[in-house]
Amino acid sequence: MSRPKKDRSVKQPPLFRQFKPISVPAGHLSRVILTLDEYEAIRLSDLLGMEHSEAAQEMEISRPTFTRLIEKARAKTATMLVEGKMLQIEGGSVHFRGNILRCHDCGHMFNTGFDHPLSVCPSCGSERLVDLAGGFGHGKCCGRHLQKGGQHATRRQNGPGRHGPNDR
Repeated sequence: MSRPKKDRSVKQPPLFRQFKPISVPAGHLSRVILTLDEYEAIRLSDLLGMEHSEAAQEMEISRPTFTRLIEKARAKTATMLVEGKMLQIEGGSVHFRGNILRCHDCGHMFNTGFDHPLSVCPSCGSERLVDLAGGFGHGKCCGRHLQKGGQHATRRQNGPGRHGPNDR
């Protein structure tokens, strides 16, 4: 019997949830689902160039687990590119350490923590804000986790944010 999956720590939600070939209606495409932790593995390893051990520590998982995660993520990304499928980012047992809000009126995007929620856009003053973490079913659980003080609370200003399946 395998052990239960450990929650993974993800810096912040992705800016976009779907990627697809141009000029093909989404309804005509097969989907590849990339989990939030797989997304974070690609960000840390392929975008930031972190070694597997360093990226694993950042996500609060073991190095072998990170290696399996990045291999799955790369295979899914390759499938999307080569076979022309839609890539959809969703799911996974994670907590966000930070959040991104986007103003619906002016489009301004800004990073924020869960400990200091904003209700108006600092750019235009609009109250119509889109909570990107909330779009993935996250936010309140990550804020509660911050209040409890996680492993990263002393290392990072925003602390960790892990999200379990029961917190959605």
